[in-house]
Amino acid sequence: MWTFTEDVEAFAANAWPFLLADPVANTVALTVLTGVRTGMDMPGAYFGWWTADGQVRGAVFRTPPHQLGMARMPLEAVTPLIESLHAHGRDIPAVGGPLHQVEEFVAHWPSDVAHIRSERLYELRELRVPAVPGHGRVARAEEFGLLVSWYQGFQEDAGLPPTDVVPQVERRLGLGDFVLWEHDGAPVSLAAVSVSVGGVCRIGPVYTPPSCRRRGFGAAVTAFASQSDRAERKVLFTDLSNPTSNAIYQSIGYEPVADYASVSFDG
Repeated sequence: MWTFTEDVEAFAANAWPFLLADPVANTVALTVLTGVRTGMDMPGAYFGWWTADGQVRGAVFRTPPHQLGMARMPLEAVTPLIESLHAHGRDIPAVGGPLHQVEEFVAHWPSDVAHIRSERLYELRELRVPAVPGHGRVARAEEFGLLVSWYQGFQEDAGLPPTDVVPQVERRLGLGDFVLWEHDGAPVSLAAVSVSVGGVCRIGPVYTPPSCRRRGFGAAVTAFASQSDRAERKVLFTDLSNPTSNAIYQSIGYEPVADYASVSFDG
């Protein structure tokens, strides 16, 4: 049975232990939930959890205009999820989550697929710091404009729908999430480190402007971010259509965990 609510605390009371049981696979759900619970403004956000045999065994969330996010769930929960979304009149422009769950959702959702983004979740095993000229540091308040520009650049490169990144950059800058790789006195690459939840933090986004690419700066800033003491375990997502970034992350010690996908629908 699926239960939906717009009350983040009601969702947390029911789904938090389930999500924490696998903090790597559920990293996105956990960080979004933590953000909303600590004051991140997300008008229209709603959450759902799947109960079977008296236990929570799945969860979803949506923070418009972003996609419906799927945490881990059994495949048999997907069709009832779609039925419940229809019953509540929920419009779903896109969905993302573990690959097989997203495939099951797409197979039963009555809209044509507009775009598919194939992703892979990696976890850091043993960090190998590359020898790259420059040094890492925490981003400064006066670099806000640069961070906004590079955040937008990341969205464009990733083919993500354009959104107003200013509030997110403001919040993450205030939390000290952003780190930069600096070379010859100027920033050349960006990475962010999420809040730790369940002993796991996520690296991303990672962005290097076109003029600074193919010089190792992306690997260097990712390795620097991966030395964060926020959590013992570090994870990140990659776009599987970009073999360069996948090779870079593996070269510094990240190993594949599972495949994910994000799918947008026509209309």
